[in-house]
Amino acid sequence: MFPEGPAPDPAGSRGEHRIRSFHARRGRITPAQAAAIARHWDRWGVELDGSPLDLAALFGVPEPRVVVEIGFGMGDATAQMAAADPSTGILAVDVHTPGQGNLLALADRMGLANLRIGNGDAIVLLRDMLPPASLSGLRVYFPDPWPKTRHHKRRLIQPEFLALVTPLLRPGAVLHCATDWEPYAEQMLQVLTAAPGLANLHDGFAPRPDFRPMTKFERQGLAKGHVVRDLLFERVRPAF
Repeated sequence: MFPEGPAPDPAGSRGEHRIRSFHARRGRITPAQAAAIARHWDRWGVELDGSPLDLAALFGVPEPRVVVEIGFGMGDATAQMAAADPSTGILAVDVHTPGQGNLLALADRMGLANLRIGNGDAIVLLRDMLPPASLSGLRVYFPDPWPKTRHHKRRLIQPEFLALVTPLLRPGAVLHCATDWEPYAEQMLQVLTAAPGLANLHDGFAPRPDFRPMTKFERQGLAKGHVVRDLLFERVRPAF
C-alpha cells in the first residue's frame, strides 16, 4: 500500500507469541494521512523488525531520556506531550495506519524532533530490540479492555508483560497506565501492585496528571459515564 511507508508485518515470525499488544488494522486512510506517510515516514518512522535499536542514534543525542508509548490512536495527545517536553524522546508504537499518518502530519507541522513512530508489535520492541535499563518511562493509555471474561487473558497488562517490561526501565522510570474500563483498572492495580521492582507512587489510583492531555476518546468515555483511572508506578532499585 505504501512502498516507502510502514510495512504490514515488519517482524514476520518474531511476532508469534502469546502476548499481543495490538490487533493489526490498516483502516480507511484519508488522502492527507497517506500523503504524510509518503513524505515523512523515512524521517520519523521505525520498523519494529526485531533488530537491536540504538536509541542514541535514533534520537541523535547521547544517553537520551526515552519513553515508549504503546498505542497512540490518532496521535494528538502524543504530539502534545512531545511538544511539551522536548528533552524527552518519545517512541510511540501503533499499527493503525490512519493514526500513523495523522501523527506524522502533526510531527511535521509541529517540528517534533524528539518523536519517533514505531510500526509493528510493541512486544517485539520490548523483547528483542531494547537493552536493559534503557527506558525512562512506559505509557499505556486506554488499551483494549477485552471486556468479556473469556478474553481477559488477552489484556496487555499481565504479569508476563510486566516481567518483560520492568528490566527495561531505569530506576526512577515511571510506568503510566490509564483506562476508562473500571474492571480492567482494578485488574491493572492488582497486577502492578504485585509486580516485583515496581512501587505505586500513590495510594491506589493516581489523580489524573496534568501532562496527560485529554483525548477525544477519553471525552467520549466520560460522556458515557465512564470513570477514567490513572496508575503511576515507579521502577525501584533491586535490593541486594
